[in-house]
Amino acid sequence: MTRLYERVALIGLGLIASSMAHGMRGRGLAGEIVGTARSPETRAIAAGDGLVDRVTETAAEAVQGADLVVLAAPVGVMGSIAEEIAPHLARGATVTDVGSVKRAVVTDVGPHIPDGVTFIPGHPLAGTEHSGPRSGFAELFENRWCLLLPDENTDPAALARLRQLWEALGSNVDLMDPDHHDLVLAVTSHTPHLIAYTMVGVADDLRRVTDSEVIKYSAAGFRDFTRIAASDPVMWRDVFLTNKDATLEILGRFTEELFALQRAIRTGDGAQLEAYFARTRAIRRGIIEAGQDTEAPDFGRGSVKR
Repeated sequence: MTRLYERVALIGLGLIASSMAHGMRGRGLAGEIVGTARSPETRAIAAGDGLVDRVTETAAEAVQGADLVVLAAPVGVMGSIAEEIAPHLARGATVTDVGSVKRAVVTDVGPHIPDGVTFIPGHPLAGTEHSGPRSGFAELFENRWCLLLPDENTDPAALARLRQLWEALGSNVDLMDPDHHDLVLAVTSHTPHLIAYTMVGVADDLRRVTDSEVIKYSAAGFRDFTRIAASDPVMWRDVFLTNKDATLEILGRFTEELFALQRAIRTGDGAQLEAYFARTRAIRRGIIEAGQDTEAPDFGRGSVKR
């Protein structure tokens, strides 16, 4: 494939950044990949494993001379990182991010981007429950969506180049505005994660069921709740703090639906329950038909690379 960037700086070296590094290197999309992370242990692993071509101690060092900078840290610290790197960004560079919340990132990062540098927020909708520099794999983004969020001032050439990168990594790319993004993700990702954390917490608190029974008799439903709830706690803490309004709106709607189901169960309204489950089952079929999962009994989890 064609080299798209001469030097890419990855700020943060977790699942997404490490997968980008594997994908860019395997496809020859970047001349040099520089990485950094706040944790000395993470930097040591990245250097020892050869995840990137060069590891630096600071973000300011990493971005020097880079024509693409990827902010792959928790959204709560992206503003401070942007402030740190701003004086060191090369003119003509593109800065993007991979955060799960977009309005907060636009607000926190945007003001620090200097003239001559293009900021294009982004969000690859891909992941596993694993984190850290050894969790990534090049195929993570294949047939997954990546959302880019340009505004009216975005350089069209920079946007086209970044889009080409994500498509070369295997993603389908779509454009969206920050507020709509945050509402959509509150439905498809943020609230489901919160529910998963809650369900696992309920099982832990239920003293009538021992820990060994919860583990021993975990059926597919609870097992997948625990898979989701194993995700990076720092990342999800920041997601809920920075996408508060949209998440609370969807939680309110969820609570209304839950009350309706409670009433149907209490009154023995089997017709309502069956109709509700049939409607929601159709959504699952739509996800499979869109190529975003499989019909395998284990929902494709057994084939997910680690």
